[in-house]
Amino acid sequence: MKLRFLLMAAAALASVPAAAQTVERIPETTPSLILRGVKVSAGSDLFILSGLVAPPIDPAKTATPADFGDTRRQTEAVLGRIRETLQAQGYEMSDVVKLTVFLVGDPGRGGAMDFAGMNEGFKQLFGTAQNPQTTARSVVQVVALASPNHLVEIEAIAAKAPRR
Repeated sequence: MKLRFLLMAAAALASVPAAAQTVERIPETTPSLILRGVKVSAGSDLFILSGLVAPPIDPAKTATPADFGDTRRQTEAVLGRIRETLQAQGYEMSDVVKLTVFLVGDPGRGGAMDFAGMNEGFKQLFGTAQNPQTTARSVVQVVALASPNHLVEIEAIAAKAPRR
């Protein structure tokens, strides 16, 4: 009788789902805009976004780089598109755990990437009162993007505890 009870209790415990999985953000050792890394537990829901670029400032004008804005404006616009895409899938910007940012050298800056402009755009959506989270991030200068008019492309990964 005791053995049967123990076996039933063990079976019941085995069928209980594990506690919600977590996302652990590891900060840099000194104050920073970004994280040193992020641990995402097995079983967490992940959403991986392809690289996105900015829409034109005026949809009727798409012929020149100026039609898409400078690095800061493009960064803000791309992050806005990322936010819209995330929300459509039930995620928020606070769920973003990793960004990979591709920056083209700005012709107006002698071909150098505008890292400061990108950071200013980044700070509009991360580390704010609305979204106090930040993310792990890599920034790479590239020769060109698929469109010659873009200066910024961003890939994102979001993670959160699975829905029950």
